[in-house]
Parts: sequence; C-alpha cells; structure tokens
Amino acid sequence: MKEHTLCSMIDHSIDTWSENRAVVHGNAVLTYRELGRNINSLARTLRNHGIKKGDSVALILPNIPEFVISYFAVLKLGGVAVTLNTASTQYELKYLLENSDSRVVITAPATAVKIREIRQELPLCRFIVVTEGADGDISWSEATAGDSSAVETPPLAGDDPAVIVYTAGLTGKPLGAVLTHRNLYTQSCLLRDLCDGTERDRGLALIPLFHTFGATANMLCTLNMGGCLVMMDRFNLEAVFRTIEAEGVTYISAVPRVYLGMMLYEEADRFNVDSLRLCITGGSAMPVDYIPLFEEKFKVKLMEGYGLTEASPVCSFNLPRIQQKIGSIGVPVGDVETKIFDNEDHELPSGEKGELVIRGSNVMKGYYKEPQQTAEVLRNGWLHTGDLAWIDEEGYIFLTGRKKRMIITSGFNVYPKEVETVLRMHEAVRDVLVVGKEDLMRGEIIKAMVILQNAHIPDDKELMKHCRQYLSPYKVPREIEFVKTLQQTSN
Repeated sequence: MKEHTLCSMIDHSIDTWSENRAVVHGNAVLTYRELGRNINSLARTLRNHGIKKGDSVALILPNIPEFVISYFAVLKLGGVAVTLNTASTQYELKYLLENSDSRVVITAPATAVKIREIRQELPLCRFIVVTEGADGDISWSEATAGDSSAVETPPLAGDDPAVIVYTAGLTGKPLGAVLTHRNLYTQSCLLRDLCDGTERDRGLALIPLFHTFGATANMLCTLNMGGCLVMMDRFNLEAVFRTIEAEGVTYISAVPRVYLGMMLYEEADRFNVDSLRLCITGGSAMPVDYIPLFEEKFKVKLMEGYGLTEASPVCSFNLPRIQQKIGSIGVPVGDVETKIFDNEDHELPSGEKGELVIRGSNVMKGYYKEPQQTAEVLRNGWLHTGDLAWIDEEGYIFLTGRKKRMIITSGFNVYPKEVETVLRMHEAVRDVLVVGKEDLMRGEIIKAMVILQNAHIPDDKELMKHCRQYLSPYKVPREIEFVKTLQQTSN
C-alpha cells in the first residue's frame, strides 16, 4: 500500500474540494483549484532554477497565502521547506541559512534586504524570491506566472524529510529538527479524527505558520480535511473578533496569550462568536483557573494539549469526548506512547515523577547535521522531552517542571545560554544569568541578572538594544537586574 505524504494529501484536497475556499487573507481568497495552480507554477520555477529532491528552501514569511503556496511547492519537488522566524535578526539568519544549506530564500522585502547584505557569506544560496517589489532576483509575480499544469513529484517515502524547523538548543545555537512526511501527515489527521473536523470548518491561523504548532494545528489539519484556512499576520484583538464573526471561524489553535487576551478584551461582547465550536491551546501552560472562565464567557470548549517541535508537535490532548482533569495535559493521541523514565532511563510506575519520554510516528528524524545532539535526545527509540511529569493510572499526564534549563515565552522555547552568550558580547558585561519569570500573558518572560565590568554604569536600555541587534524579539530580556553576585552558575 502506497504511503501517504504531504504531497498526496494536498493533491487529494485539491481534487476533492476544488471549488471550496482554501485560503482567506483579508480580501484575498484562493479556492483549492487556484491554490493548486499557484503551487504548480512556483514549483516549476524552482525546478527550472535547479531545485531538486533533497534541496533545502528557506521560507521566511508571515501568515500570508504565499507561505502556503511556497511550502507545498517545495514539497512537490521533493525538497525540504526550512521555515524560519520572520523576526530573525541578520546575525541569526546567517547561521540558520548556512546551517540548513538553503539553496533558495522565499521572503518578504524587509527580510530580503537583510539577506542581501550577507549573501556573499552564503555560497549555497542561488537566488531570492520576494513577495513584493523588486528586491529579489525573481519577483513573486514572475515566479507564479508560468505553466500551472500538474507537476510530477519524484518518488517519496514517509521517511523522507519534508520540513526543517529550528528550535532552541542547549549549546546556545538553534537545532534544526528534521520532520518527515510521515511525521506531518499523521499529525495533519489529528483535528479531523479527534475533533470531528470536516470541510465545513474554518480555522483561524493566527500564530505563526513557521512555528510547528501553527503549521500543524492550523494549516495542515485544515487543508487535509478540505476546510478553509483564515489567515492573520498580525495579532490585534479587535481584528481577531471581527475575523471570527465575518468568516464564521469554527476553531482556533493558539497559545494561552491569545485566549487570555480575548477574555480580558472589554469590547468582546460587541461581536458574535457563535460559530466557534472548538478552541485548542498549547505552546505553554494555560493557567488552569482561566479555562472554565473562558468556556463560560464564550460558550466554547477550550482544550489543552502538549507537544514539542521534535514531535511535530502534538503528543497529548484533552479529548472532547473524555473527562478532563484539572492540571493535566491530557492523554496520548494517535499512536503516541508516553512513559516516565528516571535518570538511568528506567521506566517509573504510575504516580512517580521523572522525565516524560515519547514514542510514535510523530517523532522527528533527528537534528540536521547534529548526530551527537540527536543521539542524546533520541535514545533506544524514545524521544526524551526534557520535561518532568507523572502519569496517573488512567494515562493522564501532569507536567511538574523541566529537567533542562529552558524558558517558554508565548509558546517559543528559549535556552538561557543563547541569551547569555549575546549579553557577554557587550563590553560592559562581566557575567550574566538568564532566568524565566512567571507572567500571566506569556507564561514566562526573560529576565537577565547582570554583573557589570568595573567602572561601567548600569544601563538596561543599552543592553536591551544590544540584544535586539542579535536576537529575535521574543529572546530579548524584558527585565534586566544589575547584581553583585549570581545565585547559581550559568551552564
């Protein structure tokens, strides 16, 4: 039996629901037929410029239709889509594009300017496609203006790489998680299978599609079941409510900050959100006291799940048909198995705390070009999450902390060492310790405790400005405290 891939998935949706709306962004609307034509045209352009099976193509795009088109055009050629954060600094982009061996960059004008300045340091990068204007080697209109007939896809297996998503690394450098067609196809079935999703659903894509949670729970799940992907590229609460009402949005998958914002928005009662039938929260922990308050206010089920980039990302979920337990991240979904291991990788019995480990078709192939890091995380067939947890006798998982030193802010993972490394680059800093500080809206914010070199005057604004030069905004400390000593040793 032929194995499903993301290419066969999108082809099936295009053939089955050809006249249905596939993508909506503001006034722009694409049916599945139109989406397919754009995918084929771009795929031909990429192929004519030498892109072939196994080649990496970087997508640095916000939540706009061009992201969806580019993603599937790359996969149609057997290529690997490298989805990068649009807020990445030039310093970060140089590393990410070089490390991923990206042959092409598809991006918006603002990022194209950054890449042009470092292009001579990226010998593998052949050309840049820009969505607007003339800053690239090829304009978007040129790239999608050609033959739109079906493109022949090379033979693909479920284990072939589809996407590389970069996640925080303990070493201070991001690691590229290689996600396969099997990983992502099985994840794309989740919403349909677990929550009775159909082609009548309209999903709000608010969190970035370059994030695994956004790509899987919003884009892939929606397109797999023939639904409509309603895209937003800026977070604005009034626009969220207006879009839900105007487009008849039926479900949202987002981080807790979105739902907390909706609850606290004073004008929420002006809008009709009766179309909503399901809200999914993940990326970081939702404060448990707010879940019933949200459900009461909006008369919709809010279900929490758990996942990580290396697991494509969904591992567990509070299913709509079974009892929910306060404080639990639910039960394993699909073919996912979960266990609790001690420090010697021995399984612990129900109720005992240890490291949560995962096994299933959702687990990544490994980290790109990082065999040692891969071997440390994937041991004896199990993905070691670095999260501490316990599992009750009914299989419900309860998180209790982290084994590894990591901060999760607004659904993004940040390893303190990366921020500490950048701060130590500033001449005024002698030593630094970066920690997470609890925050209602973001889960955690980043706080830096800094020891200054002798004779330097404390200036937190200067240090934040320095960080913004090298780090994406979500990695920049929101608080800096100047201290004489550090309470623990940075590692």
